[in-house]
Amino acid sequence: MTHGPPRMSEHELEQVIGRLLQYGVLLAAAVTLLGGLMLLVHHGSAPASYSVFQGEPAHLRSLTAIVSGAFSGEATAIVQLGLLLLIATPVARVAFTLVAFALQRDRLYVLVTTVVLALLLYGLLFGGA
Repeated sequence: MTHGPPRMSEHELEQVIGRLLQYGVLLAAAVTLLGGLMLLVHHGSAPASYSVFQGEPAHLRSLTAIVSGAFSGEATAIVQLGLLLLIATPVARVAFTLVAFALQRDRLYVLVTTVVLALLLYGLLFGGA
């Protein structure tokens, strides 16, 4: 008799992954909504100018700057953090699936999921460069 971690059924795995996606999207929406409301409170009465496109400031283009800006209460950084959480949700799903397949000792799916996760991370980290 071999002892090891109990295997998760496919249905249980799907349920956990579904909850991960739901909570990730809800968290991202809540953070983005909070930042959006803060922007409206602080800048809601300012006139909008659509004649010239203005991207995000340079200080909001790195992960560390976004996180530190969000924790210091900067509204635009909070919105950016919410969007990053939204992007991170499916990546977290793939990472969780990789762990689940590793626990089930399914080598083929571990290999395939590792390649998918590596491609996702490569695209996120180096795709805009």
